[in-house]
Parts: sequence; structure tokens; C-alpha cells
Amino acid sequence: MMRLLLGFAFATCACFVYVRCTDSNAQDGGIPDVIDYNYHIRPILSDRCFKCHGPDANKRKANLRLDTPEGAYAAFKDSPSMHAIVPGNPEASDAFQRLITKDTSLLMPTPSSHLTVSAHEIKLIEKWIQQGAVYKPHWAFIKPTKSALPAADEDWVRNPIDYFVYAKMTEKSLKPSPEASKEQLLKRVCLDLTGLPPSLDMQDRFLKDDSPQAYEKIVNELLGSKHYGEKMSIQWLDLARYADSHGYQDDGLRTMWPWRDWVIHAFNSNYSYAKFVTWQLAGDLLPRPSKEMLLATGFNRNHKITQEGGVIDEEYRVEYVNDRTNTFSKSFLALTFECARCHDHKYDPISQKDYYSTYAFFNQVPEKGLFGTIDASFADPPNMSITTKDVKSILKFIHKKDTASVDVMVMADSSKRRPTYVLSRGNYDMPGPEVGVGIPKSILPYSHTKYGQNRLGLARWVLDPQNPLTSRVFVNRMWAQFFGRGIVKTVGDFGMQGELPTHPELLDWLAVDFQSHGWNIKRLVKQIVMSATYQQASTVTSESQQVDPENIYLSRMSRIRIPAEQIRDQVLASAGILNPEIGGPSVKTYQPKGLWEVATSGRGSLMNYIQDHNQDLYRRGMYVFIKRTVPPPTMLIFDASNRDQCEVQRGRTNTPLQALVMMNDPHVLESSRVLASQFSHEKGSIEEKLTRAFRRIVCRAPKEKELAMLKKYYETEQASCVQNPKKVQHLMKIGEYKQDKAAVTGSTAAMMLTIQLIYNMEETIMRV
Repeated sequence: MMRLLLGFAFATCACFVYVRCTDSNAQDGGIPDVIDYNYHIRPILSDRCFKCHGPDANKRKANLRLDTPEGAYAAFKDSPSMHAIVPGNPEASDAFQRLITKDTSLLMPTPSSHLTVSAHEIKLIEKWIQQGAVYKPHWAFIKPTKSALPAADEDWVRNPIDYFVYAKMTEKSLKPSPEASKEQLLKRVCLDLTGLPPSLDMQDRFLKDDSPQAYEKIVNELLGSKHYGEKMSIQWLDLARYADSHGYQDDGLRTMWPWRDWVIHAFNSNYSYAKFVTWQLAGDLLPRPSKEMLLATGFNRNHKITQEGGVIDEEYRVEYVNDRTNTFSKSFLALTFECARCHDHKYDPISQKDYYSTYAFFNQVPEKGLFGTIDASFADPPNMSITTKDVKSILKFIHKKDTASVDVMVMADSSKRRPTYVLSRGNYDMPGPEVGVGIPKSILPYSHTKYGQNRLGLARWVLDPQNPLTSRVFVNRMWAQFFGRGIVKTVGDFGMQGELPTHPELLDWLAVDFQSHGWNIKRLVKQIVMSATYQQASTVTSESQQVDPENIYLSRMSRIRIPAEQIRDQVLASAGILNPEIGGPSVKTYQPKGLWEVATSGRGSLMNYIQDHNQDLYRRGMYVFIKRTVPPPTMLIFDASNRDQCEVQRGRTNTPLQALVMMNDPHVLESSRVLASQFSHEKGSIEEKLTRAFRRIVCRAPKEKELAMLKKYYETEQASCVQNPKKVQHLMKIGEYKQDKAAVTGSTAAMMLTIQLIYNMEETIMRV
């Protein structure tokens, strides 16, 4: 009877997206001597079994639970002599027998699910059962520990990171790549730490410095740059879903840019991650909170807000709280709490009650789902007002350009506690049992006495030394920022459906080291960029391509296209027209006509796109105005976030539209014009000028063949321009940057087109 019931249960399992979560050992032909539940077995069960036999009690089939040892070892209710798993005895384990049976009516997973378990995976499960079927907590829920450094080539390693990387390379029969050239290394570290290309002066200084400390001196200089905070902030703005409009259909203006100024200031000032987290989660709840602490809490209010009349107030208020809850879990824990909004999580030990217990922390804000109509408020309450006096005294990092005060949304808790209920199916109007504040105990039990019952208590829990996730999640995100891929590839999902770490010992070592050194972000960043791993060349050898095509084991440096904002910065900076201002209101730069107008609701100050002028046109990409319903099209083409919700990792695409942008974007053409005009007044041969242009844009000297091709192209375009004066006039009028009338010549136009060609080289927008 039980076999039939189990067969029916599996047969009725719905098909679902198959996400691989396996260690490389599960992919090769060898069976490890010791089978580890987290690295060999859980991924298989999570992919193939947990949807119907996992944490979600409402969807569990046949009352069988395989994600816990208690459930897997238990006798079947209707057949006490049978067990799904019998430690040490695969033949008596019904779940294993279902994997190997030839009877399709009993086979698990069922043929109708379109899921299969490979022969290799079956051998892993069999050996695991033979070895006692030992369950472990999910790897990410086990507190990280510092392991001893493995053996490595002492001539290659430069800091502890390299020991772990070298050991894994050796295990995979790989060897490190040679060190990158000084030109490549300088461009790489400049783009990674400031988001800007090195100037010719910096290039010359570094190339002439033969001292052993030359590279470290550059790293220290970049870490001290005011532009370091800008580069580091971009990823955090994606996480915090920062935008300059409220979202939804009306999509009116909001003034959250002072919070962005604070984020830049925090990174530049090297606030510890503990301080950075605490102030953003609960700065308003600290004893005697300063205005800076209050401003930091704007992190929680960056979500979309409706301004459309006729909406149901409570429905949208609940959506705001959901957004804050989901953003918290993704940003600090890298867990998909949102999956438990309507039901128990199907894969991770997060119940619906756990979700609403976390939700309760963010459910005390005295806010409304709808506060006034469009343009009635650029900062819905609770908010704070920033005056000129504030900027001159305590908020000196705010770049306020006029005398009017600026209102910014911040967090506050009501004086009277709002009760929180489990919402049936996630619906705002279907309250169930009341819950208090809490966090899934599978991560770290939440003690009301130890931590407190508000967001400040939540911040204390997040930063508790026993918390297994916080430091791991942050160092992994930093790693992904520099290597293009995290040690855990799924940067936003450390749950059971996420990828396993490729270098678990390294991840844990970094996590513990980060905590034990005061959560020092600049120290962590310097550790990474000073490693031999980071300083490798990015050249792909046939051997590494065959063994490790995705560069998982880091036997070379990754080649990454720079982020959308930096592509704009690269163009403007290399032409010498970038406005280096830090912070301040967002700017509206060149954009195709009519985009806002076709998507507007017909109301509000953002109904029409009104372009800015003068120096505002040449500000960094991170300051370009983001209207959620119509994000900046050029940056969207290069995979920038639309800031609709928390985004932990941007996609990376390669499309023809990107080439069209580089060939036709007004800023690319304008920068080419300005740089060509500058060269028209400089002495030197065409070869010398092309070399200077190439170094400013690509950040290295051109090879002889490259220079010859550029010169030939220049000569061809020069001949064309001499015969076509109208073409010259047209080219030299592109963009609003002041025109140099003395440079309106065929030679300058030809140089402009040649510089545009350099901007269109792949290497220009690649960090190699």
C-alpha cells in the first residue's frame, strides 16, 4: 500500500525548472572516498526531490520528508517496517530502491517529471547510505572557520588568498598564468577601484617605477581617491534599488539622492561593514541618532511607491513591507525569503511563519500605501529635511547645489506596535495567526532578550559573530566584483538551490578574517587586489580552455566588460571632459526624443524629458537620472539595473545594440570630436597623436600593426573629408561641448573618426 502511495505521490509531482547545484566532483567519473552530504548528496535531493518531499508542508507528498534526517529515517506511517533511508543499508532504503527500479510505476523521479538521476549520482547516493547516510546542516548555515593554509608554490603566492587558489589549481592539474603586463594591471586596478581609466601621467609614473612597491603604491593611491567611493557604491545602489522616481504608472519624482551621497561618503570614509549595516537597517533606533544615522536608513525606503488615486491603501502598504523584507534577505543573507511569502519555502528551511516574523521588523513604519497625488510629495513620510545649515555642519558630504531644503525618506517606528499576521497566500486582506519578530532558527536562533524586538535587534543578529551568513555573503559579493564570478556563483542565493562554493575553505577563511579585522572593507579590497591571483594575465591558453573554460579555478584573470555606468565614464574621462563632481542631484543627459512622453501617465514633473546642459551633461554614469518606467536606454542596453527591485548581480549580455551605441551615441562622437580638437593644437606626427589617443582610451601603447591600421584609416577619412566639407561641418557640431572653430578642418574630422574607431575596439570597454 505504501509503495503505491509513494508512487502516486511522485507521479503527481509537477515538473519544475531544473537548477544544477553540484560540485565538480559530481560531474567527473570518480567517486570520493568520503561522501559529503552538503557537497554530493543535498544538491541531488534538492533538484530532484525537495519540491514534493521537502520543507513545504502544504505541497509535501505521501507525508515523506527527505530534507531532514528525522523525516528520511522515520518508518512509513502505513507500513512501519519500511523506511525511505536506512543508514548503512541501501537495499532496505525504499527511496534508493525507487531510484534503481526498472518498474516505471515505482521509479523516482517519475518519467512524467522529465527528471533523471544519473548512474554516477546513484553511486554517490548508494555510497552515502553505506557510510551511514549522515545529514549535515546546509553548508551556508554552518559557522565559517579558518582552516590552515594549504601547501603552495612559495615563489608565486603573495598573500593567504593565493594558497587556497593554488591548491585548487593543482588539484585540477592547472598552473597559474604569468603576471599581467604593467599596462594591463594598471588599467585593471584603476577600473576596479575607481571606475576610471588611468591618466597618461599615472601611466607614465607607474611604468617608470621599477621598485617592488610600485603596484602597492598605486593601490593605496586609488583606495584614497574620492572616486573609490563612487565605484564601490554602484553595486550597493543596485542592491538598495535606488532610483530618482517612485515607480508604478505615475512614476513621479523623488529626492533620495542625498542617501546616495551618504553611501559614497561611507565607502570613502571606510566605515566598517558593521557600521554600514547597522546605520542602514536601524540608524533611527540608535541612542541619540544623528541626522547622518537617520539619512542612512533611507536604504529601507528606496522601494517603489504608488501615487495613483483609487488604489487600496493597505494593499500597497503591505507591498512596501514585503519589498523591505525581501531586500533585507537578499542583501545581507543572500536567501530567497520571498519564496515563503505565500507558502513554506519549497527548498530552504524558511516557513511562511518565518517570513512574516522577519516581515514584522519592517512592519512598524508609520506610512500609508498612498500619500497624496503625484508631485504632492517627493519624499513620503516618515522623512527628514536637509537644510543648508546641515550641509555646512554635520552633513558636509551632501552636494546640495541650492539654498532650498531637501526632503529625504527615512525609517521610523510607530510609537504604538502594529500587529503582524501571517497573510494567507500572501494576500493583504487574508490575515491568519499573529506572529512576533523573528528569523528562521535554521540560520541562527533569534533571542528577544539578547537582541531586542526591533530593527536594531535585527542588526545585532545580522552582525552576531555566530551568524554564518553575513560575512560570507559580503566577501563573496566583493569577490564577484573583482573576478566576475563569486566563489559562490549564485551571489544572491546561498540556499539549497544555489551553487556550491568552488573554494569553500577560501570563502570561510576570508569571512572569518573579515570579521576578525573589524569588518574593514578597504582592507578586504586591498587583500584581493594585492593577491597573485588577481595580478595574473587574462590570456586564455588551450590547456586552461579545455580543462576550465569558465575559469572557475582562477588559473588566469577574467576578462569582463566594464559596467554600463563605467562605459560612459571611460569615454568622457579619456576625452578629458568628465565632470569630477562627487554627489548631488541626478542629471538628464542626451536621450532619444519622446521616450518619456510615450510612457507617461500624463501627470507630474516627469511627464516630459527636459535635458540638462553645460557641465551637468558630463557627469559620471552613476548620476544619470533613473526613471523607473523608462530607465536610461543606453545604460540599459549594457545591462544596467532598472532599479525596480533589489538586484544582487547584473546580467551580462552581448548584443548588436551595444555596438550600435558605441558607434552612434552622442557622447562617444562628442568625446571623439573634443579629443581630436585638442590634438589639432598639439605638436607631433600623426603616429604620435594616434599613440597618445590610443593610450588615453585603451590604456596601453598600440602595437606596430595596430598603429599602421589606424594611420591608414585616418588617411582614408582625411581624403574623404577634404572632398566633403559638409561632412566636416556636420561632424564638428555633434554635442554641446564648446566647439573649437579653429579646429573645424578635414584633418580634425578625420582624427575624430579615427578616435571613434578606437572607442569601438572591444578592449576599450573590457577590463582585461
